[in-house]
Amino acid sequence: MRIPNISYTVNHSLCTGCGICEGACPSHAIHVEVKGGRFIPLVENSLCKNDKGCHRCHDICPGLGVNLIEQANQLYCNTFHDNLIGNYLKCFTGFSTDTGLREQAASGGMVSQFLIWLLENHKIDGAVVTKFDKDAQLKVQIVVAKTKEEVLTAKGSKYSPVSLHGVVSAIKNSEGSRYVVVGLPCHIHGLRKLMAVDKRLKEKIAGLFSLFCSGSQTFNYTEYILKQCGGNVDDLKYLAYREGSPTGMVAKGKEFDFFKEYTRYNMPLKGTFYPKRCLLCVDMFGELADINFGDIHIEDVKKTGTGISGIIVRDKNWLNLLNEAEKSGALQLNEISAEQMLHKRHMAKAKKTRNASFVLLQKRFKFAAPLYDSEYQANINAKIFLRYLVMRTKQFIGNHKALWFLLPKIK
Repeated sequence: MRIPNISYTVNHSLCTGCGICEGACPSHAIHVEVKGGRFIPLVENSLCKNDKGCHRCHDICPGLGVNLIEQANQLYCNTFHDNLIGNYLKCFTGFSTDTGLREQAASGGMVSQFLIWLLENHKIDGAVVTKFDKDAQLKVQIVVAKTKEEVLTAKGSKYSPVSLHGVVSAIKNSEGSRYVVVGLPCHIHGLRKLMAVDKRLKEKIAGLFSLFCSGSQTFNYTEYILKQCGGNVDDLKYLAYREGSPTGMVAKGKEFDFFKEYTRYNMPLKGTFYPKRCLLCVDMFGELADINFGDIHIEDVKKTGTGISGIIVRDKNWLNLLNEAEKSGALQLNEISAEQMLHKRHMAKAKKTRNASFVLLQKRFKFAAPLYDSEYQANINAKIFLRYLVMRTKQFIGNHKALWFLLPKIK
């Protein structure tokens, strides 16, 4: 049977937009472009060697699924296991001891602070992070950070499509052999699959850090919010999705300057601007990453009034480095249980139940669907079927600007 190239993933709405396939293609036949409000890989058929037996882009594509349980057991043995978290050594809450960074960066500045400490103490040679493009405020571009200043250009949440399509060449062309890549679970899945067949890349990546992810957003998400607040994309000069305390969107342009609290702009739009593939994802925390970072919802955090991060550590070496960073005074950690990490973490369960059920539903109707090595807690019933229809309807409206007038009416 002939194995297709990445066009199969795109044509069947399974693409995550991760961009890893661009760097994986040995013929340089793939380039990533913005289409339909998100990043999409396009194949130059004249360069593609798929008809000669090359199907690397298909083999490493995270949109087609990943053996989460099998790979996690290979990567992280002698660990604890939780059905929602995956394999892990310890869970923490933590924050940067740099007050300014803690307030300005997302979730207590933990990712930025830890990367800065790793660089300044020569534990790594560089960190692949993402920052907003100064020439196109909605777009995110990768940067191989080697200094504190470069890390800080990437601080803050990115509620817009993030593609790592330049990450493979950037790492391979950089000096040194100890690089950390920060990404979303789908980025990590793609990199793990590529590292399994690309020895040179594997040798240069020392660690993979994942951010918690309930679902990514298309560019339409930000455009809609700006429009509701009297702004527009063309005049956008500055954008931060979660800045200040309480956190919120800060947007500045030629004729607008506003702050909108995070819960007020995000919750009413939950799922509306997700790509379809996000409804089929079963991994919220990034179970194939060495460390995970993200928001935490335990009660003690709310009392602090400032940013704090939930942290899941899966690798012993990275646990030691994290503890070393705390001893140096760069950050503060507090160990918590897996139960505390999961407190009010509704999306973690939804991904293993609702989303897994959506995958099964697609298979039953003979639609293309990702393959995982477990169906988790999938169960098709009338409630799941209705929920699927509602989510897909919301996404249809979100993808068609002419229908945006309907969004304020949807609860």
